[in-house]
Amino acid sequence: MQSNVSSMLFLIILILLMFGMSWWSTRKNKQRQGDIESFRRSLEPGTEVSTASGLLGTIVSVDLEKEQVVIDSEGTQSRWRIQAVTKPPVVPAYVHDDEVDENGNPLPAEAAEPSTDDSQAEVQELAEDQASSTQE
Repeated sequence: MQSNVSSMLFLIILILLMFGMSWWSTRKNKQRQGDIESFRRSLEPGTEVSTASGLLGTIVSVDLEKEQVVIDSEGTQSRWRIQAVTKPPVVPAYVHDDEVDENGNPLPAEAAEPSTDDSQAEVQELAEDQASSTQE
């Protein structure tokens, strides 16, 4: 009898767990679809986007009735289904090798960019050295 009760309880917990996971998955999918729909409704000329196939460009026009957009990519315009349009990829900022140390950590501001006072002092020292060498 004890065995039947514990197996029945285990079965009930398992079924509840399956329903809970199904509900959670459905909820997340609806939220994701809502985010995508609001992004598509917010598209307007001048918005930078990319397509699912990787084309990067700027929206020229949007036709929500036909679910189409025209994208300008480096002077070439093309028509796309609105479902193919995604947010543009995040392009990392370029950091020059002279701006970081050997471990990739940013250099202090004074080391990265020599101040104008230092460069002027160096120029004056060079001029004085040249003047003293020509007098000798």
